[in-house]
Amino acid sequence: MSRNAAFAPPPDARTYRLRTARGEFAVVDSPVADGAEPKGVVLMLPGFTGSKEDFTLLHEPLGARGYRTVAVDGRGQYESDGPEHDEAAYAQTELARDVLAQVAALGVRVHLVGHSLGGQIARAAVLLDRDPFVSLTLMSSGPARISVSQQQRVKLLRDALDTMTMAEVWQVIQAMGPPEEVGGPAVGPGDPDRLRSRWLGTRPAQLLATGRQLCSEPDRVAELAAVAPACHVVSGAYDDTWPVPLLDEMALRLGARRTVITGAEHSPNTDQPLPTARALADFWDDVCSRQRSDRA
Repeated sequence: MSRNAAFAPPPDARTYRLRTARGEFAVVDSPVADGAEPKGVVLMLPGFTGSKEDFTLLHEPLGARGYRTVAVDGRGQYESDGPEHDEAAYAQTELARDVLAQVAALGVRVHLVGHSLGGQIARAAVLLDRDPFVSLTLMSSGPARISVSQQQRVKLLRDALDTMTMAEVWQVIQAMGPPEEVGGPAVGPGDPDRLRSRWLGTRPAQLLATGRQLCSEPDRVAELAAVAPACHVVSGAYDDTWPVPLLDEMALRLGARRTVITGAEHSPNTDQPLPTARALADFWDDVCSRQRSDRA
């Protein structure tokens, strides 16, 4: 598959702006495959510098397993609106309330998946209100702040954004070869023109505010364990943003299912999409089976 095809939505998917009580959000909404038994709806939140396109390669295999998948650009990410310079609009609680509004607009309880930064926003949404969520999957998303090396790299990005335009920063990123967490524009799926378009569409205030969150996030695992629905911690076999042993420990503290995707690093959704989709669907199938048993 070409990198450009990886950026394009699946043939049966709809791209539209989801209207919510907190504004409109750009989504890719992919249906259950023809002939598959519908099992549930999934809402997927991308990471720092990412977008809904980071989940492109998961839609079809998850649809074949019976899951409708909705990937969303958060406030100020790529094709979703947001203020250019008002960082207060991107406070974590504001972004979490956006997620609750998105679920309300979908009109059904969902399996929530958050990649990296998206996982910490997903956690915050569950801590505000767990009721809309059937399950929570934290993908390559750790218990607290990112590693020291990644904090340093995010700081470099923030410093650049303080003095340069988004277009100028893009040129610097291309020249330097970006790290995992800052590197969504360069290492995500899609050809360079599409990736540049995504970068330029993202609001500087969103990057500044969420970059600070990644560098200062407290450990809220105990809070989450007290209220969370069924949890799943997924990662690649190597991750410099949150080391894998840290993710192992977090899963134990949550009482969560733990899946390590062989051959993947910080983005198993793009590095190894088929094993990642299989692990996600197996988890959701088990959650639904247990719920049916509890009701019987």
